[in-house]
Amino acid sequence: MEEYQIYETKIGKVWICASERGITQIALGGEKLERTRERVENGIVRQAAAELEEYLEGKRKIFTFPIDLIGTDFQKKVWEALRTIPYGETRSYGEIARQIENPKAARAVGMANHNNPVWIAVPCHRVIGADGSLTGYGGGLKLKQYLLDLEKQNH
Repeated sequence: MEEYQIYETKIGKVWICASERGITQIALGGEKLERTRERVENGIVRQAAAELEEYLEGKRKIFTFPIDLIGTDFQKKVWEALRTIPYGETRSYGEIARQIENPKAARAVGMANHNNPVWIAVPCHRVIGADGSLTGYGGGLKLKQYLLDLEKQNH
């Protein structure tokens, strides 16, 4: 059974969910959690909350809590590629597609980003359009810009 806790952060309410293996989801408030989850605060959830808070304060650049990514093989490949984007840098969808050796899959990379269950720690906010423009983000473009600016200031 997955466990979760809700935390208040400077960007709003955040739900953090974990299996025995690691964090399975970080979601902004308003998302509905499945009934298969139990509201408890375990060590992994506490660690993720603390690291997320440090990140939002500009004090953390790398997350060390365990992550248990649940998705298709393609999605997992994309999400692992996202984790290689250094703090304060960006990549285009096409660059990620080429990195996973599927150069024509830029749109599919975008869909995998859209379905990223562990945002910030799997930094889909660091993926931008080929022309350098901000593109869709689950938390909205304002939050995406905020996160990119936070990283630029503390790079």
